[in-house]
Amino acid sequence: MRSIRSTALSCLVLLGFVAACGEDPTSFPVCNSAGVALCGGACVSTESNPAHCGGCDTACATGEACESGVCVALCQIDGKQVAAGAVNAANSCEQCSPATSATLWTQRADGTSCNPGQVCSAGVCGPKCFIEGVVYAAGTPNPANACETCVPAASTTRWTARASVPLLVGGDDIAAQGWTTVMQTPSSLTYGADYVRLATSTNSGGSTSGQLLLTRANAFDATKPFKLHVTMQVESVNNHNSLDSGAAIMGSFTPPFGNGTDRAQMIYLDNAAIGWSDDTQAAAFAVTGGGYHVYELAVDAAKVATVSIDGVAKLTRNNFTATGTLAIGDQTNDPNVDGAVRIKSVERLCP
Repeated sequence: MRSIRSTALSCLVLLGFVAACGEDPTSFPVCNSAGVALCGGACVSTESNPAHCGGCDTACATGEACESGVCVALCQIDGKQVAAGAVNAANSCEQCSPATSATLWTQRADGTSCNPGQVCSAGVCGPKCFIEGVVYAAGTPNPANACETCVPAASTTRWTARASVPLLVGGDDIAAQGWTTVMQTPSSLTYGADYVRLATSTNSGGSTSGQLLLTRANAFDATKPFKLHVTMQVESVNNHNSLDSGAAIMGSFTPPFGNGTDRAQMIYLDNAAIGWSDDTQAAAFAVTGGGYHVYELAVDAAKVATVSIDGVAKLTRNNFTATGTLAIGDQTNDPNVDGAVRIKSVERLCP
């Protein structure tokens, strides 16, 4: 009986205390929704409220939002709230990086893929390659292997093999492409849209003639097999003299005019024949007819040289000696041994 009275008295005291404080316990809200808690007398979402993120009074820092009960960094850019890591819709090479700037877009790292076949470079998305930490423009050859190049459409992260290495592109400045000239008047070097033209002549009664030879050092590795293509049109040419020619292709050249070996294995082009300049072998061919032809010089590991025209073999030679320097044009200043040629391209074929 005493226990019942004590309990009743305690209840009266508690109600009196609450009444004295002016609060009605029935006035507190009931928070029954998932992710909602009673914080400070109000039901708040601890999933999204930055003042109560994940629990009452767990406030996010300035510049952060509450997502799924976790504080996450944000950017405020152009009056809009942007989530960390979000990419700029107007420039795929920019993103929200609050640690760098909470008010401006931040450039994405060079080499970041931004579109198919494109990567970021200095904040701009374009067709480039990012290989071993370096950005390369499309068409750039591999510094370690000229037979590989950057082809973004094929791969932005790996070198792409190519069929040939251009040594001369007609219509473009030859000096800028690494070529030099051996010249004697009367001669002329001119350019067309897609070719470079060489022409020589002999003055009436002259004891010498013009000479114009284009030379390219380090055109290939002379210690290894190689294959060269010269796409050329012979407009006119006088017949050669032994070791001399008004239109010639020299697979080896020693400055300033070529030594005896260079000149012996030089390929001469006459009006109706080609051959080795030491006259050891020749083949009939309408050199000045049919416009452009592809002249190929291939030297294998056994030093056997084969000369082909438009894919048809014409000459062979054993023990071909190469220097790595290539020469094309009028090799002689003998009178009345002249020529006029148009060179469209010179290429070293890749293995």
